[in-house]
Amino acid sequence: MYQELLLATDGSDAARQATEHGIDLADQLDATLHVLSVSEAGPQAENKQDRLRTDPDDEAATAADEAEEAATRAGIDATTDIRHGVPQEQIVDYAETNSVDMVIVGTAGRSGLEHLLSGSVAEEIVRNAPVPVLTVRDQS
Repeated sequence: MYQELLLATDGSDAARQATEHGIDLADQLDATLHVLSVSEAGPQAENKQDRLRTDPDDEAATAADEAEEAATRAGIDATTDIRHGVPQEQIVDYAETNSVDMVIVGTAGRSGLEHLLSGSVAEEIVRNAPVPVLTVRDQS
């Protein structure tokens, strides 16, 4: 039933925990893990880039490479893709245009005013993905 899993990662702690879950699930199901990282575009990305002084393309590539390497070490077949744009839109588009059975994504678990101001990538994916979505809450 679940043979093609899409892991969305941005390299955050929540994404690393989602990666662990995705690798375990792929192992149990003998599934392929599609690793997707999105180089962010838009106002929130510009604010993040200004604060952290990082290159979004490098950040996305590093996140994807780390997840792929972890999957490979675990003996899981993995592919990677880097996209540019709004993360939730690109993740849903990937799920719609590729044969994936499930999306796996980490969530920071924000609530209240912080959630209202920044929104939730995971929430948008859950609302719009054409397949089931496994959300993994950051436990750190």
